Amino acid sequence: MFKALPLIATVSLLSATVMAQSNGVLMPLKNTYEILNSDTKESIINKAVHVVPTANQYAALRNEYIAFIHFGPNSFTSMEWGSGKEDPAIFDLKTLDTDQWCQVMKDAGMKMVIITAKHHDGFVLWQSRYTKHGIMSTAFQNGKGDIVKELSASCKKYGLKLGIYLSPADLFQIENAEGLYGNLSQYTERTIPRSIPGRPFANKTTFKFKVDDYNEYFLNQLFELLTEYGPISEVWFDGAHPKTKGGQTYNYLAWKKLIQTLAPNAVVFGKQDIRWCGNEAGGTRNTEWNTIAYPFNPDTANYFPDMTKASLGQREDLYNARYIHYQQAETNTSIREGWFYRDDTEQKVRSADDVFDIYERSVGGNSTFLLNIPPNREGRFSERDVNALLDAGKRIKETYGNNLFKNAKGDTKILDNNTNSYSVLKSNTAELLITTPKAVTINRILLQESVTTHSERVEAHAVDAWIGNEWKEIAMATNIGYKRILRFPEVTASKFRIRFTQLRAAPAISTVAAFYYKTRPPQLQISSDLNGLVNIAPRQHNFNWNHNGENAAANINSGIEIRYTTDGSVPTKNSRLYTQPFQMNKGEVKAAAFSKTETGSVAAEVIGIAKKDWKVADLSSETARHKAALALDGNSKTYWLSEATGAAQHITIDLGKIYHLKGFAYTPQNINEKGMMEKGAVRSSTDGKTWTIVGNFEFGNLINDPTKRRHPFSTLVSARYITIESKEIAAKGNVLAIAELDFFE
Repeated sequence: MFKALPLIATVSLLSATVMAQSNGVLMPLKNTYEILNSDTKESIINKAVHVVPTANQYAALRNEYIAFIHFGPNSFTSMEWGSGKEDPAIFDLKTLDTDQWCQVMKDAGMKMVIITAKHHDGFVLWQSRYTKHGIMSTAFQNGKGDIVKELSASCKKYGLKLGIYLSPADLFQIENAEGLYGNLSQYTERTIPRSIPGRPFANKTTFKFKVDDYNEYFLNQLFELLTEYGPISEVWFDGAHPKTKGGQTYNYLAWKKLIQTLAPNAVVFGKQDIRWCGNEAGGTRNTEWNTIAYPFNPDTANYFPDMTKASLGQREDLYNARYIHYQQAETNTSIREGWFYRDDTEQKVRSADDVFDIYERSVGGNSTFLLNIPPNREGRFSERDVNALLDAGKRIKETYGNNLFKNAKGDTKILDNNTNSYSVLKSNTAELLITTPKAVTINRILLQESVTTHSERVEAHAVDAWIGNEWKEIAMATNIGYKRILRFPEVTASKFRIRFTQLRAAPAISTVAAFYYKTRPPQLQISSDLNGLVNIAPRQHNFNWNHNGENAAANINSGIEIRYTTDGSVPTKNSRLYTQPFQMNKGEVKAAAFSKTETGSVAAEVIGIAKKDWKVADLSSETARHKAALALDGNSKTYWLSEATGAAQHITIDLGKIYHLKGFAYTPQNINEKGMMEKGAVRSSTDGKTWTIVGNFEFGNLINDPTKRRHPFSTLVSARYITIESKEIAAKGNVLAIAELDFFE
C-alpha cells in the first residue's frame, strides 16, 4: 500500500514515524495537523502536503464504487421516513434473495454494500437481543429471519465487503411509552454488552462506559452488529433527525472506542473518517480536496456537523483553519426517486447514462460513489434497476479495463499500473512526456497522486496532445488527489504531455493512464424559451428526484456534433452546426447528433409563438407552490396545478396581440401522475369579451407516456385570448396540471 515502507508504518501513520520531505523540510506524515498562531501561509501549506489518509481511509478510497441498501417498513408503506409507530407486521416480506443483490452489485463493479440495519423508524433487520421492534416480530421466516445475516453470507460468497448503517435517530424509542430515547436517564457506568439470559456472545470482549439508557442501547446494538456479522468495513451514521426528545445527546467517543476495538479496519461515515458530499443528488464539486480545513480537532471531537460548502480545502480555507485533516467524501444518491422502493410504475429509475456519469464525476473526482439500490417487496432488485446497473457496469469495465498507455514510453513508475509505485517530480519543471508505439485514439485520461506518501499537492494540471506538429491542449482541471478522470473529445496521437501548472509542493504521481469510451450519439431535445430562442441539447432522462443539474448524456459523450435544419429536411453532417441558441419565431427544427462514426436519431420540434408577452387573464384556481404562470414560463420542469375541486378546470391566456393559430400543444407535468388532461375544449376571442368555441380535444395514454401532445385546429383561428378547459383527468383525477402550453401559427 505504501511503497518502500514497512507494514507497521503502513497501518500507523498517526505515530508520526513516517517522514516526507517538502521544500527541503523533513516533516512527519499525519492524518491531522494542528495550525498554530505562529504558522505562516507557507508553513500551513507545508503542513497540508503532509496530511495523509489512514490505512483504513485509503482502503475505503480503493473501494471506489459501493452500494447502499435501504430496506424496511418504508418499503411496504411507500414512505421515505417512517413514524416509529408502525406495526412490525407491515413488513410483509415473504421471500429474500441477497445472492441476487450481491451478484448484481458484483457484476456492476461495486466492492462493498452498506445495509440500513436500522433506519430512523427504529425497526431492526437482525435478531437483536435488545428490542422486539424488528424482523423478529414479523411473519418472515416465522420471526426467525435475519436479513443482515443473509446479506453477510452472500457478501462472503461473492467477495463483497459489508458495511452497517445504524441510525442514531430512533422514532420507535421516541414514540414508545417505554422508549429509551430522551428519557432523561442518568449517566452511570454501564457494561457493554448488557448480558441477556439465553443469548450469550461468542465474543467475550466487554467495555465500561458512562452513558445514559439510549447510548447504552445503541452501544449494545453496535456490539451485536460488529461481532456477529463481520468483518465490518464501514459504519455509517446518518445526521438526519426527523424528531428529537428530551435533549438526547450521543456519546460518540464511546461509540468510536467500541468500533475501533471490534472493527479495527472499519471507517466511520459522518465522523472523522468519511464525510457527506453535501447533497443526495449525485452532485460533485469541480474541486474536491480531501485535505480539508477543520475548526476543531477531529481526533477528539464528539460531534461532527455536515460540511456542505462549495470550498473546503482551497488555500484560503486552510489559512483560516485550526486543523487540517484528511477526510474523503462519499457521493451518495439513489438509483430510484427516493431511498426506499415504492412501486415499479410511478417511481422512476436512473438511466445507465446517469449512473455512468456520476461514477466518472465522483470516483474520478477524488471521492467514493455510494449508490442506493432499494430491494422490492419480493426481496429482490427490480428489473429496471438491474438493467441500469449492469449497463453502467459494462461500460465501466469496457472503458477502464483497457489502458491505452500500457505499452507507452515514459516514467515507468507512473505507467506501470501499480499504485504502490510513484515518482516525485521537480516542482519547477513538473511535466510528463508519454509516447505510444503507434497512434492511439483516446477521450479519457486518469491520473493519481501517491496520497499515502505525499498527500495532495497538485492544484491545477493540463493535458496536451502532439497534433499537426504542435502541442494542442485537450483537457485541463484543478486538483487530482486519489484519482482524477478527465473527459474530452476524442483525439488521435502518439505523443502526450501532462503539465502540472499549479502546485503546493513537488507532486508524487503514481498513475497516468488513457482510455477510450465509445460515444453514443444521444437523443436530442429541442426547446424554445420565452423570447423565442431555440435550444438543442442531449435529452435529459426523466428523473426528477434531487436532480443534480448535470446532463449525463452530454457529459459522457464528449466530442458529439449537433447538426440541424429549419426547412423540414433531415439533418446531415453537412447541415448547420449548432453552437448556441438561435432565434426562431415559427417553423420546424430538426436535429441529430453525430459522432465520428455514428448518427443519432432525428429529433423534431415545431416552434410555437414566443411567450414573453403572454399573461394569464383568467383561471379556475391555483395552488400556492404551482401558480398558473408556470404553464407559460418556457420551462417544462415547472407546472401549474389547480386546486382539488374537480376535473372541470380552465385557464385563459392573453397572447398580447391577435395571431392566426393552427393549433396548440399541451405538455403534462411528469413528476407524478397528477392532473393529466385527457379531454377538454378550446375557446377563442379577439377582445376577451366575445368567445367562439374552437373545438374539443382528447389525449390518450398520458400516464404511461407523459410527453408533449399537439392538437391541430380544423381551421385557422384568429385570436388574442385562448381558453383551455379540461373535462376529464387521467385516473379520474380532480386536479389539472399543465407544465407548458404552446400555440402555433
